[in-house]
Formats: sequence, structure tokens, C-alpha cells
Amino acid sequence: MPDSLQLLSTLPLSDEQIAELEALDKRLSVRVQTPAQGDSLPDEAWDNVRILYTSQLLPGEDQAPDLRWVQFYLAGIDNHIDHPVLQRDNLTATTLSGANAPQVAEHALSLMLALGHNLPSMFADQSRNHWPNRRLERYQPSELQGSIVGIIGFGSIGRHLAMLLQSFDCTVLASKRNLLDEESPGYGAVEDMPINKALAARLYPSKAMSAMLKECDFVVVATPLTPETKGLVSAKAFDAMKESALLVDVSRGGVTNHDALLTALDKGRLAGAALDVFPEEPLPADSPLWELPNIIISPHVAGLSPHYAQRGFALLKENLRRYLNDEELFNRVDPQRGY
Repeated sequence: MPDSLQLLSTLPLSDEQIAELEALDKRLSVRVQTPAQGDSLPDEAWDNVRILYTSQLLPGEDQAPDLRWVQFYLAGIDNHIDHPVLQRDNLTATTLSGANAPQVAEHALSLMLALGHNLPSMFADQSRNHWPNRRLERYQPSELQGSIVGIIGFGSIGRHLAMLLQSFDCTVLASKRNLLDEESPGYGAVEDMPINKALAARLYPSKAMSAMLKECDFVVVATPLTPETKGLVSAKAFDAMKESALLVDVSRGGVTNHDALLTALDKGRLAGAALDVFPEEPLPADSPLWELPNIIISPHVAGLSPHYAQRGFALLKENLRRYLNDEELFNRVDPQRGY
């Protein structure tokens, strides 16, 4: 490691935060340069940059020759995974996965309860000043308490959600990419908890996802978008679900096939869905999803939190400490996996 290390942040950092980072190692200097949205940085801004803390901005292919590590201020980087800089053999990229798990898991839980207790119909009646006839039948809930919940993708968000569901006495089932795959350590409060027993009653490999889905009252999609997961929640998946099942998607647009979703809803193969992500964003005004009574549209806001910047900085600081001590970094991106 060189005698001096320059960290460039394209995100705001306070003087106190800069001092905290620089206190980790006397070789470290931190520089903040926050361009306007859509703007790039001049070539000289990338000179001698060893570490980059960024949300969207990356150097050009021929810029930042000394760059060795990019810490993203994002949990999902599917929009950046093919960027030429991330293809460099000598570069490591890490994400903010885990730092957004509490708010996304809470959002998923809120959507599950809202769907299960028919809140979209209640809000529609409220908007018309309407006290419904046969309300006891109209508002019969699908209780979360004691239900079977399937989680597609069992990373930091899926595990955090499973932890929240323990208080509802749910049976949690989960599918993950490869049950035998040794993944890099993750970041988050529940990452060190046992994957099964404590959090999930059974685990299924992705190839056996249909066997899991046929058991579930609620299905939550929380997997990254990769070439392998694009369209993963397909017509085959909907055919495997109970007609009474409710779907919640807090993953990435493209994991759920929306043509198959609309067909399943139209044919009564699915009782309802709450969607935070969409293949096209903003969701077009003429999308039929807007008109369906058993749909909740959440405009890609599950990851919002007043604590996001604080959690992001905490992860940056811990990963920086690890980097300086040649320890394994949290949330390393594997280009072969796509996340």
C-alpha cells in the first residue's frame, strides 16, 4: 500500500466525518467534490484518487488510473455493473447492502399488512365518502399472524424481514441463489444470525423456488437484479402460487415479469400485489396497474430513510478500516454474480 492514500467523496461529508476518516490512518487524505447532477469531473480531479465514495458518478475509462476501491452509496448497482471502470482487474467495488435493510424490510412489512387488511379498498371507499355494504365480507383480512411467508432472495433485506416476522409467529421459507455458495460477509444487524432455524424454517435453491411458492400465503421478492434473476418471478412462479397468495416486490425492476403478473391478476391466479419497483420508471400513466383495485403502487421509495446517510457513513468507515488493515470488505461486488 502506498505511503499516501487519497479518498474522493462525490457525496457531502461534514468536517467531523472527514476528521473521523482521516484519524483511521495518517496516510489518508479525504477530499469532497460534489458536482451538480449529471455533471462529470475534470481529468485532474481523478489524479491520485485511490478510493472513491460515490452514488452514481464514476470516472471515465481512461481516468483515475490509481483507483483501487469504489464504495457505492447504493445497495443495488445493476445500472453500473457493466461500467468499464468496474471491469478493471485491480479494482474492488462494494455496495451499501445491509445499510438499507431496516427501512426496506419495514416497508415490505407495511405493504404485507396493507394488502392483507384490504387497505387499498378502504382508501378507495374513503375517497368516495362511502360506507360499504357487506363490509364484513369485503374487508375479511388475510392475516399475517401464523401465515407462511416465502422470501425470494435471502440477503440482508430478506433476513431482516424474517427477523421482523418472528413476532407474527410466521413460518418463514426462503429461496436463495445457491445454498452451498460461500458468499462474502454482509453488513447488517442480522447478518451473523444463523440462516435457517433462527430465521427460516426451510431454505430452497432458486431452481426449487416453485416448490416453496405453492406453500406460501405471502411472497416477498427481495433479490438483486442480475442476468440470472431477470424475469425470475414468471408465469411459472405465478402458476405455482396459491390463488389467495399476496405478492410484495421490493427488489429491482425486472425481477418480476409484469406481463405475467397482469395475466395472473386478470385470471384470479393471485389475490393481490404491492409493488415498489417497475421495469420502467416512472410507471407510465397508461399502465393497467394503476387501475387494478388489488394493487398497491409504491413509487420506488422502500429504501428511503432519514438515517440512510448516517448508515452509509458508518459502513464506509468500517470498510475503510478493513481496507487499511487488509481485511475482507463488506459487500464486495462479484461481477460474475452481477451484484
